[in-house]
Amino acid sequence: MKLVQSAILAFSSFSKIPMPQIEWREENMRYMMAFFPVVGLAVGLVVALWVLVSQLLGFGSTLFGAGLALVPVLVTGGIHLDGFCDVVDAQSSHAEPVRKREILKDPHAGAFASIGVAAYLVAYAAFSSELEPTWTVAALVCGVHVTSRCLSGIATLLYPTSKSKGMLSMFHESGVGSHVPVALGIELVACIGCMVLASPVAAVAMIVVALACVAALWPFAKTQFGGMSGDLAGFFLQAAELLMIVAIVVVFKVVGL
Repeated sequence: MKLVQSAILAFSSFSKIPMPQIEWREENMRYMMAFFPVVGLAVGLVVALWVLVSQLLGFGSTLFGAGLALVPVLVTGGIHLDGFCDVVDAQSSHAEPVRKREILKDPHAGAFASIGVAAYLVAYAAFSSELEPTWTVAALVCGVHVTSRCLSGIATLLYPTSKSKGMLSMFHESGVGSHVPVALGIELVACIGCMVLASPVAAVAMIVVALACVAALWPFAKTQFGGMSGDLAGFFLQAAELLMIVAIVVVFKVVGL
């Protein structure tokens, strides 16, 4: 029952997919992060559906690319883009880590956040428009959303946090010594296997990029913010997804898949 409740809370927290209302208790949240990649799979399947609809209806590259950028936002409600915006705002302040953490808590979006998210979505749509709506692309873009959440979840559980309270700290504390990081690792391996079946070269490029991002996340979080936070996890997820899309485009252009 706790697994079902954790799954419901994961979808309630990280997507706009309607879910039953259940009580938010620490025991119900214990395995939430294990279902984070499952939420990514749901997002990825909707994005893959967009790819196949685009192929069926013959959408142009601009509409196709815009859909790849915006469909995930519609499914998730932009929760991870919110973290991206907060981190952009905090970094633009060039302040000390303590002040940057205060900016992360500010519910208002600054000018740099608006500029950052606009640039992000344009870049995502532009690179996506270089892809063709094929079954291979559908499988790879689905893998993008699962991979980013596997690594974001692992970083959330294993990287030290910048504060002792909050939802991310609860995830971190419950994950230490539990089977959740192992579950995330298994999900990541399964996702990689599926992407390799779709395109081995593209899959390798995507994983290299994603691992480089998660390796860079901890020194960035430590030096700039004093540790991990939910906003940084969202920032990483969005950055990794964009760079994995770039990796797919580069491989397809160079290798000609």
